[in-house]
Amino acid sequence: MTALLVALGAAVGAPLRYAVDRLVQSRHRSGFPWGTFAVNTAASLVLGVVLGAAAPPPVGALLGVGFCGALSTYSTFGFETAQLAASGQRLLAVANTVASVLACLGAAALGFALGSAW
Repeated sequence: MTALLVALGAAVGAPLRYAVDRLVQSRHRSGFPWGTFAVNTAASLVLGVVLGAAAPPPVGALLGVGFCGALSTYSTFGFETAQLAASGQRLLAVANTVASVLACLGAAALGFALGSAW
């Protein structure tokens, strides 16, 4: 049953990641990977809420592991950061790294506080 919940959450999270990434990125002309930044930050917020609310294991599997795991994308973050550095945009690569880590940690902390208050 748990594997099914994870798969169901991932089935929603993965296409949502793609759609949000493309939508956000299409609205920016800079080389900064805003789409990946947005989905990773959103997934961190949702995961923080799930953990802060001490959701039961089935909800954690569905939302935490499945949905947030598929919505967020560390591999794309790493690839895009490496591409920025390789193309000579080292400042953007560093900015992406620092901003992503700070935003995701901040979003997770905010989500945890919101979930705990819930």
